[in-house]
Amino acid sequence: MKCLSSENLPGSQNGTVLNTVCELPGFKLYKDQDYSHKDLIIAAETFLETRIEEGDIHATFLLGQLFFEEGQYKQAFSFFENVKERDYQALYQTGVMYYDGLGIQEDPKKGVDHMERIIRSDSPSAKHLKYAAAYNLGRACFEGYGIPHSVKEAERWWLFAADNGNPNASLKAQSVLGMFYSSSPNVDLQKAFYWHSEACGNGSLESQGALGVMYLYGQGIKKSVQSAVECLKEAAQRGNAYALGHLVGYYYQRKLYRNAIELAKKVASHDDIKLLAKSIDCLPECTSQGVAMAMFYFARCLHLGLGIKQDITAAKQYYSKAIQLDANVAAALHINIIHCEI
Repeated sequence: MKCLSSENLPGSQNGTVLNTVCELPGFKLYKDQDYSHKDLIIAAETFLETRIEEGDIHATFLLGQLFFEEGQYKQAFSFFENVKERDYQALYQTGVMYYDGLGIQEDPKKGVDHMERIIRSDSPSAKHLKYAAAYNLGRACFEGYGIPHSVKEAERWWLFAADNGNPNASLKAQSVLGMFYSSSPNVDLQKAFYWHSEACGNGSLESQGALGVMYLYGQGIKKSVQSAVECLKEAAQRGNAYALGHLVGYYYQRKLYRNAIELAKKVASHDDIKLLAKSIDCLPECTSQGVAMAMFYFARCLHLGLGIKQDITAAKQYYSKAIQLDANVAAALHINIIHCEI
C-alpha cells in the first residue's frame, strides 16, 4: 500500500512557477491594473506559449509545471513528455506522475525507471535532482511498487538522499528516516531523534511535530516539557494536526481546558483528512491521529463540562468522529479513561 508522498521538484518549494514566470524578461504587467490569480495564469500561459513557438525548451517545462501546480495534470504531462529527453526536470516530473498516476494511467515501474535514469546521469542538469530521485526510489522499495519490496534498500536509498542532514539534500528522506527509526522492527529512538532534528532544522513541519512528542515523552532524548511545548506550539501554528492533537492532550492533562478546547475547535470541521494532509505536506496517517486526539479530548470536555457547557449529545458526536478517524487512538484514550488518567 502506498503510504508516502513523492518529493516535490527540488526548488519548487521556494515559490510557485507563476512567480518565476512573472519575473522573466519580456513578461509584462500593467502597474495600474489589479490582476486576479486567474488573470496571471492566463497571462503566463500566453507568454510561455509564445516562447515555445520560438523554440524555447525551458518554456515548455515551465508551462508544464504551471499546469502541474494548478492541478491540471493531463495538460502538465503532455508538456513534460514532450521535453523529458532534453530536460531532466521534466523527466523527474513525468516519473512522479507515472508513479502516482497523476493525469495518466499509474505505472510505478516507469516511475522507478525515470528516477533511476536521473541517478545514473552524469549531466550537470541532473545533479540537483539526484537526492529527490533517491528518496523516491527508497519510497518505491519501501512500498513495493515498481520494484521489489525491500526495507533494507529503502533505508539505503533514504540515507543517500538525506546526506547526513545536508540542507540541500532530500528533506523528505531526513524526515522519513526519523519515522523509519521510530517504527518496529527498525526502532532506534536516538537515530529517530537525530533525523527528526536534522529535518526540523531544515524546515520540515512533520518532523517538528514529531520532535515535540519525543521531547514530551523522553523518547530518544531526555524529557523536556519546555522544549516539547515550544515544538508543538510552533508546529501547530504552522498547521501540523499531529502536533496540535498532542498539544490539546497536554493542555487537558494540565487542566487548561479552555486552551485545549480552543485548539481542538481549529480542526473540528476538517472532514477530508487527505486534503488537510496534502495542504501541510504531512502524512495522512499522522494527520488523522492528531485530529482524532483533538476530537476525543474535545468530546471529553463536553462530556464532563470542563471549560465548556456540558453537552452529552455533542460529546457523543465528537467521540464518534474520533473513532472514525483513528479507532486505535480512540481506544487508547478510552483505556486512559478507565484507568482514571484523563
